[in-house]
Amino acid sequence: MTGASVGTGPESGGRSLVVGVGARRGAPDDVVFALIEAVLSGAGLDAADVLEVATVDARADDPGIVGAAARLGVPLRTHPAGALAAVRVPHPSGTVGAAVGTPSVAEAAALIEADELVVPKTRAPGGKAAGGGMATCAVARRYPAVAGAFEVSGRKTSTSPVTPGSHPFTMAAMNPPTWNIESAGPDLRHHGDAEVRGENLTDLAVNVRTHTPPKWLRERIAASLTSLASYPDGSSARAAVADRHGLPVERVLLTAGAAEAFVLIARALPARRPVVVHPQFTEPEAALRAAGHGVDRVLLRAEDGFRLDPEAVPEEADLVVIGNPTNPTSVLHPAALVERLARPGRTLVVDEAFMDVVPGEREALCDRTDVPGLVVLRSLTKTWGLAGLRIGYVLAEPETVARLAEAQPLWPVSTPALAAAQACMEPRALVEAAEAADRITVDRAHLLAGLAEFSEVEVVDAALGPFVLVRLERAAEVRERLRLLGFAARRGDTFPGLGPQWLRLAVRDRATTNRFLQALDQAVQALPTRSGR
Repeated sequence: MTGASVGTGPESGGRSLVVGVGARRGAPDDVVFALIEAVLSGAGLDAADVLEVATVDARADDPGIVGAAARLGVPLRTHPAGALAAVRVPHPSGTVGAAVGTPSVAEAAALIEADELVVPKTRAPGGKAAGGGMATCAVARRYPAVAGAFEVSGRKTSTSPVTPGSHPFTMAAMNPPTWNIESAGPDLRHHGDAEVRGENLTDLAVNVRTHTPPKWLRERIAASLTSLASYPDGSSARAAVADRHGLPVERVLLTAGAAEAFVLIARALPARRPVVVHPQFTEPEAALRAAGHGVDRVLLRAEDGFRLDPEAVPEEADLVVIGNPTNPTSVLHPAALVERLARPGRTLVVDEAFMDVVPGEREALCDRTDVPGLVVLRSLTKTWGLAGLRIGYVLAEPETVARLAEAQPLWPVSTPALAAAQACMEPRALVEAAEAADRITVDRAHLLAGLAEFSEVEVVDAALGPFVLVRLERAAEVRERLRLLGFAARRGDTFPGLGPQWLRLAVRDRATTNRFLQALDQAVQALPTRSGR
């Protein structure tokens, strides 16, 4: 877990600079402080704008760094070496990496919860007697998240919320900026569609149900095209969603897919310490970082079957995001466990995009109104094959819905998407979705049985989503060989908490699965033997 704080400081106000410091043991605080002052002055920056000093947790008690932070009047924030090692830095050092476990303490500590490197790594000047080379310093800027009061009347005001600083808030919800994403380690913007785009491959990389949308749904969408001259009216679709979940309409917000919902949450809801439970869908963290938030990660462990431990989430977290069932692990967390994450003053975001694939939707929280701060996201993309139409919805307290709606652009959901949403809430659609969930359960069991025949493959137990997560040595090579054999699998190394030995496989019909298992056998058997083993 990153982000331990030592000491207290004044209210941040307009402060936005994070000073990353690396120092040798015994470096005097006057050397460290003088270096920070010189770096800030040389860059035309004001020490009054410093928000915090940051370093590796192995230096949390170093008098020179602690003293320099105290003289600046700001907190000292520390991070584990492993977390810093995952941050991309422009000036890595092998020597530093060998000594403390991260190739640049100063740059990584400055960037890990910030957005833009303002001053790269700078060494303390002078000879050894003057402390030269005993400390390094880097400065990054953190762009504040959207803040301030929002009306909760459900009506738009004439003034858009604004993010202070040089990057104004915009409503570009479909493609948010990436100021703070490249420093996040894995490629949070990589998604399964990149594995198959422009390729003639059997798709096991994307979790959209095959042979969708069905004919009746295509016809409903097509019929809506005669209304394109009119502005979209989401009232009927919103009422249909509310009726489907037995909720008041004030608790429903329609969105252009779950991806827009994550952006709205990141930009419109207050969050001083957001936490994302990983491995999971990366878009929530990407949206939070793009909105200027520092994000802490709780990494569930493979040894525990990626099962949730509510105690692992820090008490001070005021926004927590978790998937259920979780992409990519396919683990379905008990609702009682997820509910334990909720408390007054905290927003609990539960991504239930795949819950309708679970027979009976057991463990769902979507219809609960007694859980404080609960925000549930649903998507119609996966079961109904509407990824290109972009339609999903949020279920939350009316005040939260109003705040999210305030951050939406006008007419955020198109008329065809609204028609699809209303159609998918009808009784016959719910029956068809339930039947699809039962078929996926059978098809998943067939895939798991086939994978069990491979001694080289380890499968995450108790998969309950429309995909399974597997681990095997040299997975990247296997994945490339599968592509040559006509199959696309989702790489796992872009999910925080996983690595290059993981692959995610979508559940398909038995015939497709049989062909895939044959291809997997060929791919594994064709791997060249490594020398020296």
